[in-house]
Amino acid sequence: MLRFDSAADLTALCEKESKTIADLVIEVESADTDESREAILDLMRSRLQIMAESIAKGRALRKRSHSGLSGGDAAKLAAASGTRAPLLGELAHKTMGDALAVAELNASLGKIVAAPTAGSSGVLPAVMLNLTEHLQQSEDDLVRAAFTASGIGILIAKHATLSGAEGGCQAECGAASAMAAAAAADLMGADAKTILNAAALALKNSLGLTCDPVAGLVEVPCAKRNAFHAVHALVAAEMAMAGIESVIPFDEVVSAMRETGRLMSDRLRESALAGLARTPTAVAIAEELARG
Repeated sequence: MLRFDSAADLTALCEKESKTIADLVIEVESADTDESREAILDLMRSRLQIMAESIAKGRALRKRSHSGLSGGDAAKLAAASGTRAPLLGELAHKTMGDALAVAELNASLGKIVAAPTAGSSGVLPAVMLNLTEHLQQSEDDLVRAAFTASGIGILIAKHATLSGAEGGCQAECGAASAMAAAAAADLMGADAKTILNAAALALKNSLGLTCDPVAGLVEVPCAKRNAFHAVHALVAAEMAMAGIESVIPFDEVVSAMRETGRLMSDRLRESALAGLARTPTAVAIAEELARG
């Protein structure tokens, strides 16, 4: 049974019981599944292993997907780092490349972890795994950060949505970025309040993001959005760790996201009936794919 109904509840519980967000999420998972804490931790380790494998396999992709719309771009980013110093630094460069790698693997029907969705599957793995390596953190730190991200996902799912068809891409890449920002802040040693500020900063700057996939496929603009939102998460965490707070609290940002999704035309929510999906180039691509 969920012990917290909001971010405010979550923060209060952390302070009252001297526990981390991850501790409380693990307790919820253990109670809901009737599994031991160690079993829950082992399951998360297995998910993290799949994430690591999806990054490695995505990095190695050179061929395009069946549609020809994606594939090989993560490899291009990796190659570019060998020819010049990355403009945003090595961490951001690797993070955006790995987020793109997982998204491309997803488009090629590879095995990924929906985090929180398949269309946004690259953001959280890229941020967590690269930052853990960058900060020389342990596997235990990584596991804890993953549960922290889960807590953010739980609250978004409970009070808004994680579905692009219901809320647009703000509910997919936006939510993934909020989860990743929370995980990043956790890895950097943040308390619950700072973690939730990081999540709020990331999510509120994704409000209104449409889900307008070209030809109805989770490739364009989806794959590249993973790269952008992974770096977006790092920016949010960096700001929160500097003491910058979200003027609008996390719970209210989630409510705003829910309202924004409801106000958004259904033509902009995974239907491929508007936005980028109806540009002349996109229409031509869709027609060509339909002809086979």
